[in-house]
Amino acid sequence: MVDTGDDAPDFTAPLANGDIESFTLSEELDDAPLVLAFFPGAFTSVCTSEMCTFRDELSTFEDIGASVYGISVDSPFTLNEFRDQNDLNFGLLSDIDKEVIDAYDVSMDFADLGVHGVAKRAVFVVDSDGEVASRWVSDDPGVEPDYDEVAAAAEDAA
Repeated sequence: MVDTGDDAPDFTAPLANGDIESFTLSEELDDAPLVLAFFPGAFTSVCTSEMCTFRDELSTFEDIGASVYGISVDSPFTLNEFRDQNDLNFGLLSDIDKEVIDAYDVSMDFADLGVHGVAKRAVFVVDSDGEVASRWVSDDPGVEPDYDEVAAAAEDAA
């Protein structure tokens, strides 16, 4: 389990930001703190609400120098459409191979629905040294993070 004070697992994943580019965590630490917001799936009600709240609160994070990224196992093409339809103003990372959710130990199944290996709703704040400054993980996909607490953790990590 990745916890506060641990080195954040490094990863490379497709970044959906209108285009599709490559994102490597260790190469983005100059833009830290980095807020990594894992979500189960694009176009679902709670995930849309969460990502739209980050969109609406993005200026708060920008004011403290934090960069926000959403992460799900959706394809980068799906994530670009999700960004477009919801006017999201930050990048979304595609963990289509499920390596990031495994590295951060935030994989979950909806076995009764036959859905396996999606992200738990979780938020990690990574500081400029690549350490996890804050960790929040929910086993209930219907629960959103406390956005004020995420902003405060990002500010502390700045």
